[in-house]
Amino acid sequence: MTMTLTITPDQVDRIVWNQHQDPFEVLGPHLIEGDGKAVWVIRAYLPSADAVSVICPEERTEYPMQALHNPHFFECKIEVPELSTYQLRIQEGKHERVIYDPYSFKSPRLTSFDVHLFSEGNHYRIYEKLGAHVTTFNGIEGVYFAVWAPNARNASVLGDFNHWDGRKHQMRKGASGIWELFIPELGIGEHYKYEIKNHEGHIYQKSDPYGFQQEVRPKTASIVTDLNSYTWNDDAWMEQRRHTDSLSQPISVYEVHLGSWLHAAFTDVPQLANGEPGLPVSVSELKPFARFLTYRELAERLIPYVKELGFTHIELMPVAEHPFDGSWGYQVAGYYACTSRYGTPQDFMYFVDQCHQNGIGVIVDWVPGHFPKDGHGLAFFDGTHLYEHADPRQGEHKEWGTLVFNYSRHEVRNYLVANALFWFDKYHIDGIRVDAVASMLYLDYCRKPGEWLPNQYDGRENLEAADFLRHLNHVIFSYFPGVLSIAEESTSWPMVSWPTYVGGLGFNLKWNMGWMHDMLDYFQMDPWFRQFHQNNLTFSLVYAFTENFMLALSHDEIVHGKSHLIGKVPGDEWQKFANLRCLFGFMFTHPGKKTLFMSMEFGQWNEWNVWGDLEWHLLQYEPHKRLKQFVRDLNQLYRSEPALYTQDFSQQGFEWIDCSDTRHSVISFIRRAKDSDEFIVTVCNFTPQPHSHYRVGVPEPGFYTERLNSDVREYGGSNMGNLGGKWTDEWSFHNHPYSLDLCLPPLATLVLKLDRQKTEAAMRAFSPTQ
Repeated sequence: MTMTLTITPDQVDRIVWNQHQDPFEVLGPHLIEGDGKAVWVIRAYLPSADAVSVICPEERTEYPMQALHNPHFFECKIEVPELSTYQLRIQEGKHERVIYDPYSFKSPRLTSFDVHLFSEGNHYRIYEKLGAHVTTFNGIEGVYFAVWAPNARNASVLGDFNHWDGRKHQMRKGASGIWELFIPELGIGEHYKYEIKNHEGHIYQKSDPYGFQQEVRPKTASIVTDLNSYTWNDDAWMEQRRHTDSLSQPISVYEVHLGSWLHAAFTDVPQLANGEPGLPVSVSELKPFARFLTYRELAERLIPYVKELGFTHIELMPVAEHPFDGSWGYQVAGYYACTSRYGTPQDFMYFVDQCHQNGIGVIVDWVPGHFPKDGHGLAFFDGTHLYEHADPRQGEHKEWGTLVFNYSRHEVRNYLVANALFWFDKYHIDGIRVDAVASMLYLDYCRKPGEWLPNQYDGRENLEAADFLRHLNHVIFSYFPGVLSIAEESTSWPMVSWPTYVGGLGFNLKWNMGWMHDMLDYFQMDPWFRQFHQNNLTFSLVYAFTENFMLALSHDEIVHGKSHLIGKVPGDEWQKFANLRCLFGFMFTHPGKKTLFMSMEFGQWNEWNVWGDLEWHLLQYEPHKRLKQFVRDLNQLYRSEPALYTQDFSQQGFEWIDCSDTRHSVISFIRRAKDSDEFIVTVCNFTPQPHSHYRVGVPEPGFYTERLNSDVREYGGSNMGNLGGKWTDEWSFHNHPYSLDLCLPPLATLVLKLDRQKTEAAMRAFSPTQ
């Protein structure tokens, strides 16, 4: 503690004008030793106070304070051997209040080791140190605030508790540019921001970069909350995940935007022009509006729906806090706050918990590639380009109107790596899908010549971003084995889903954008022209095992005038639905994990609209209802047949039977299970012309059950097929000793499997008597 008995007017002015980087040097208690007595000087700056006194509870004494150098700067001296926690009685006009002095709590929460780890970019639980945390100091409960703003001249905490006056709770600057302050008697639910001043005196009011909750937009204040208050009930799920190789399991993902999957209707009171509630004269003036479903309501509605359809995972488009609904969540302002549009952090925990209890994993879209320029966010955070590059040739995505993280700065990398771990740690998510990886990896992404800077080797690769992604994935899988890290990466960057120890980026899955484009191009063609584009079907198998691919039909393919899937494919209504069934059948039997965007499962006609609901009314019509049933049965088939998922990333799991029948636009192939002799035969006819007596070679004799036929009547098809299955003929075909004489339905996928039990029974029945 300071040994200064008197202070100068200049020191007082620095406090009054909020220009002091360590207000504890002036404010609070200071021990003065003299004449064998312990004298304490207590100082307080209270801009709205008329009179102040110090209350010492143990001494049961109250000491009046005197104004010094400024009518709102107070000081008093107390002679006591030891000064315990004291209070200030503050008179403000006719109002009086008693508080604990924030500047009497001097011990920092951050240790030198915390600062060291953060400075080198390796503090993976920094979110437990920075931000706002309910805690207890010297037996007094309150909230500890800490924010990284190394280039700020001053930082203060603002909130309802101080009328948003930055003079009242000035923070102390510590090592590595971290400002901190403990404010006693605050608790959960407090709204706050940081007031950041640069060296020119410009003021920026910022939400907490590490804040766990924010107000519902358009408001932007952070909210104090306790993420440890929720009791989880998913221990069995979490333990099983730790010991599971996720890549050898079926992964079928239902991609969802929570705000447009379904709204809840309510009746609101109309408002007058001045915003005051109006009084309706009649019931007709009560107008219906739609609101978002809460996380808990979504748990009751979305989870049973996804479970019924048989998907293994739900992928949530970004649920981190974002100011603009129209960004779909991809312009994040609060990386550590789940959006308050749908409820509290505890409500989101409940949603994830319920998913796990129903056997459904949760994947969250994560956006480390860019962030918006909103004034309350990370942009120009401490009056300098702190999180982003200063040079717009490195630090700005002009096409998106966003800023790019400076991955070369240790503290910025730490912010992002710790954030990914935070969602796994606090919200028990099972995976992240990293958005726009290509925009991170290439310095010239969406930039014209002269609008970007090359790397140190004069190349276009962003080496710092690549190092960041390797580090990110290494840490994720070290801390959380069994989870997913999925890259949305659309280029030929090598080894995206290879381990970091062999030079890969370390993801364990990569979206197969090439397959997606080839398929959509192919299915948009008139079936007659498909015979000239067989390579669209086969090219993906040339590179299918160079990465751990996920086949994704995502939200990006049904917006911005691209039309929904059913609008892309040609033909009348029957042919459109048949095309979709054929596409989905091929997709789910092709090597790779699967992702479908919401509304694709029932064939919505209109493009996805972030402002509305899915077209649920379509399910009253048979074609849409039957397509949904097909997707459900397809998921059931996929999950029940190891041959369709255990060797997704190995050449041993796939074998062409015939891919050269361009005249009929038919392909056939085998999928094999790992460590088993089980296999699946898939035959796809991509034209509306059925084929009878179509011969397909198979490796083993016996009865092949028709496990799936996308043309059956139950799915809205023409009901052509093979009466449940076919026996093989001893007729070599397609380089196999046996073959099947099949009926190929129009625009259909057939999935067949050797029924060994029936085959062996028949062989016993026809074998000679011993």
